[in-house]
Amino acid sequence: MAFIRRFIVPVMIIMASQPLDAQEEKEESPPTGFIRIANTIAPGSGNVKVLIDGKDVYSPGYKFGAVTGGIGLPPGGHTVTFRRDGVTEGSTKVSVARDQTITLIPFAERVPATDKAPARFEIRILRLKQKEVQMGRSASFVSVSGRPEILAELRDPSGSWEKVHVKRLKIGEATIHYPEGYVPIRVNQKEMEPIPISDEGNYVVVLYDDTEGNLKAVSFRDFKFLSAE
Repeated sequence: MAFIRRFIVPVMIIMASQPLDAQEEKEESPPTGFIRIANTIAPGSGNVKVLIDGKDVYSPGYKFGAVTGGIGLPPGGHTVTFRRDGVTEGSTKVSVARDQTITLIPFAERVPATDKAPARFEIRILRLKQKEVQMGRSASFVSVSGRPEILAELRDPSGSWEKVHVKRLKIGEATIHYPEGYVPIRVNQKEMEPIPISDEGNYVVVLYDDTEGNLKAVSFRDFKFLSAE
């Protein structure tokens, strides 16, 4: 776990003199890795801007609670910066590997006042890295809430509930026994939006606070299991 403060398609021209059945050389697609963003920055105003290597990746910005698809990047090192009005920006460096997805969860923490600066909110970043694929369906609960621990519960088809104790900035895992459909979940005894599931894979549930301190949850499917770093 780590979070960091601050806080062609190729065009081929065929000459007229070439036979129509001449073999064409195909260029391979450039290698690509991916970054996914789950925006949980509650304080501040306006949408969250995401800059990768200094370039704005989506000019309208991302709404609170939004989860992106995979943002394709060349493999190697990249700097990702998050900005929201009223909050001190945060940046992190990531190393993207081919055909792998790194999930970044930006959130805000209150920093007490000092002699040099007033109290403020700063953006922190939790990074989730994929692990090797396992069989079946699983749920990975990850918390960026201010609560030190959250009780998450996952129901199975028989109606019983599996308890998962999720510590802050950590991952709690459970097995999904439903083959498809919607899996009911509870968080601190409160029913949340169920997890939509289909094929085998890992279904991630991010737990976070809104501006009033209420617990929220957003889920997405990841094809691999996760580790927090």
